[in-house]
Amino acid sequence: MKKHILGISFVLVATFISFMSVAKAEEFHWGFKPSRNGEPVEIGEPLESMLSKYGAIYKGNEEKKIVYLTFDNGYENGYTESILNTLREEKAPATFFLTGHYLTSATDLVKTMVKDGHIIGNHSYGHPNMARLSADEMKKEWKRFDDKLNELTGVKRTYYARPPEGIFNEEVLKVGNEVGYRHMFWSIAFKDWLKDERRGAKYAYDALMNQLHPGAIILMHTVAQDNAEAIPQFIKDAKAQGYTFGSLDDLVLEYEKISPY
Repeated sequence: MKKHILGISFVLVATFISFMSVAKAEEFHWGFKPSRNGEPVEIGEPLESMLSKYGAIYKGNEEKKIVYLTFDNGYENGYTESILNTLREEKAPATFFLTGHYLTSATDLVKTMVKDGHIIGNHSYGHPNMARLSADEMKKEWKRFDDKLNELTGVKRTYYARPPEGIFNEEVLKVGNEVGYRHMFWSIAFKDWLKDERRGAKYAYDALMNQLHPGAIILMHTVAQDNAEAIPQFIKDAKAQGYTFGSLDDLVLEYEKISPY
């Protein structure tokens, strides 16, 4: 009997280890080889097929010089107002992926985003690793954010989600679809999320211009002073190269082959 129990215990432990290995293998950390010379980013398989299956998007039409500005906001560091002013002056739409903390700590700025016609995206309420949550926990994260957004701004709900730190698995995409969210990733990014690490406006400007490509979805963080200082010139110079700035709504309409008219 003792040997039998030990045998069962061994099988259970082995099964648990095997399960954990599979779960870990299914956890993806978003990343790609940065674009150079205007070439579109490619993420390869199996991610291309997985994203396509759930309508998740990381870039637009590679034949059109349209780019899409997105910002992740976990907390405020004093530079978002400047960025909003630039977007207003340049008539450039953007999507702000916010957390619950940002909603409650920077409510006035959120209201300005909405007033200016920008899209609010769901970056989760508490910024957890979404790939390690149950389906119910995922839904609660997104709904808690939407409920607070509705309470503070009157916006009924969000439709675009972005996983914190770009960590996800297929279940995150699947469950998101079930409750009405399309996941939006990105094809341009650079290290800009450390609020106390100044590298200068030229660093941010060069990172954006060097990776610029048709259909790019650009990820930036508003905590960086470098970004706030670089964005005005970046937008002007991108326009000078023939680029226009679209919204994620425009991108989705094109992705789904739906005419806006």
